[in-house]
Amino acid sequence: MKHAALALLIALSPLPALSQETSPAPAPEEGEGPGLMERGLALLFEGFRQEMEPALDEMGKALEQLGPTVAPALERLMALVDDMTNYQMPEMLENGDIIIRRKPDAPPVEPPADAAPGVDL
Repeated sequence: MKHAALALLIALSPLPALSQETSPAPAPEEGEGPGLMERGLALLFEGFRQEMEPALDEMGKALEQLGPTVAPALERLMALVDDMTNYQMPEMLENGDIIIRRKPDAPPVEPPADAAPGVDL
C-alpha cells in the first residue's frame, strides 16, 4: 500500500519538461544545473508518470462517478464507527469472516440521530 501511495505521489508531482537529447550533454560546471544523476532520475520519473497517466485518469473518472453513490453510505458508516483508535486490529476467522472488535476500554457508542430503529450498536 505504501508503494502504491508513493507511486501515485510521484506520478502526480510536476516535473520540469526535459528535452530528449541524442548525444550526451557535456558535464555541467559546479552550480550550473542538474547533474547526470538528477537528469537521469527526472527522465525516469517522467517516463513513469507518462505510463501511469492513462490509468490514473481512468481511476479518477471512476471515483468521480462512484463518489455521489458511495459518499452517503460512507458518512453513515463513519458515524457508526466513531474513532478508529477505539478498535482492535482486524481478525480473520477460519471461515473467512473478518471481525473488528471494539476495545474493552473504548467509550460507549452513541447512535447517530438518523440511525434506523433496531440498529444494534
